[in-house]
Amino acid sequence: MSSQTGLRVKELLREKQWTTKILAEKTGMSESYLTHIKNGTRRWNEDSLRKLASAFELNPIELFAQHRKRTDNIESAVSMPESSNVDLKVQVVPVMTDIPANPSPYNNQLMQVTSGCKDTFFPVLNGTDASMFTLMLNSNQLSPTFEKGDLLVISPEVWTRSGDIAAVEYGNDVLVRAIMKVTYTDDFTVLESVNFKQAPIALIRGKDHFRIIGRVVARYQSFV
Repeated sequence: MSSQTGLRVKELLREKQWTTKILAEKTGMSESYLTHIKNGTRRWNEDSLRKLASAFELNPIELFAQHRKRTDNIESAVSMPESSNVDLKVQVVPVMTDIPANPSPYNNQLMQVTSGCKDTFFPVLNGTDASMFTLMLNSNQLSPTFEKGDLLVISPEVWTRSGDIAAVEYGNDVLVRAIMKVTYTDDFTVLESVNFKQAPIALIRGKDHFRIIGRVVARYQSFV
């Protein structure tokens, strides 16, 4: 399991002074399954995430191992409401190092395997696109805009407007899939490299092959 999606179950059990059996009683899940989740030897799903969050009385995002408590005493400076009617949904999005030609839940799983990212996922809040995927940059080819190790969340369902950055496919003889800035004019679709190190590409609308695979809707950086 990727450390990006590991859960803090072992740490929270220690804090609560609970056994795995107690947690099983509170969640309705088996001790065996919870032991795997605790040790990171089995992947969790959205249903188990919600049950664990309810048992520990935490927001689901607080269960992730990458979550860290702030040390700037923000709790004493900001008054938070005791309750909220905001419904936060956590979508587990597959991570890959290549752009899939036709994103879908099935094709994304295949791309995960072929790009060496099997069973690697990233949590996204309030995502609703079932075909959403996360592109992990394995080089500095897009720097300084994006750096190696960045995670770009890409949604095929979100409309790409002029000036947006998106995963695109273009080329008449050889198909190229890349992350580009897209600009629309009356006669052309102009593609610009996000680092401006390459000359813009002007594609004739209705003649040159071009399509949007998905818009980049979020970027996550690792500061480790």
